[in-house]
Amino acid sequence: MTITLPKSIKAYFDADRDGSPEAVAAAFTDKGTVKDKGKIHRGREAIRDWIAGEGQQYSYTVTPFLISTEGGKTQVTGHAVGDFPGSPIDLRYFFILAGDKIAELEITV
Repeated sequence: MTITLPKSIKAYFDADRDGSPEAVAAAFTDKGTVKDKGKIHRGREAIRDWIAGEGQQYSYTVTPFLISTEGGKTQVTGHAVGDFPGSPIDLRYFFILAGDKIAELEITV
């Protein structure tokens, strides 16, 4: 089953799959934030550094398979497979969009 993602969310997952920290950061607003593993990364530079670090630490792929919207948040569930502890696992991505960019992203199990 293929799901249709909003443009900015698709850009995020495509850039992550392609291993492009610059393109991942470009999917966010200037003051965008990412909450992952108990840490908050604010602004495009911090987001670029965060995703680059993830790519250096682990090799992985995420395949989105479910999307829903509630209370202004878009939740995407993706199947993550790689060389990280706990693989494979389904992760939940909570996006808040601002126009055609991502304002906030929180990644949880």
